[in-house]
Amino acid sequence: MFRDRSRYHGLPTETVPHPDGRTVTVVKLRRLPPTTGKPFGVQEKDRLDLLARTWLEDGTAFWRIADANTELEARRLEEPPGRVIDLPEP
Repeated sequence: MFRDRSRYHGLPTETVPHPDGRTVTVVKLRRLPPTTGKPFGVQEKDRLDLLARTWLEDGTAFWRIADANTELEARRLEEPPGRVIDLPEP
């Protein structure tokens, strides 16, 4: 269902009823793994995909940065400039 590098790859799913009567498959909530990281001060020009490409050598791994900071919406980590976030170990 999900690509190998997706944060959702391999997670259990379940089928649940939708209010309109059909059934849908959903991914069960996942527990965030404990992560250690290096503090990083976000600058105006920074984007998570670029940080992931530079730091983790994979621009699609931006979600690992979000997980390390327990942020559900990854884009929130880019603001405000000057915010200190943790970059996970590669």
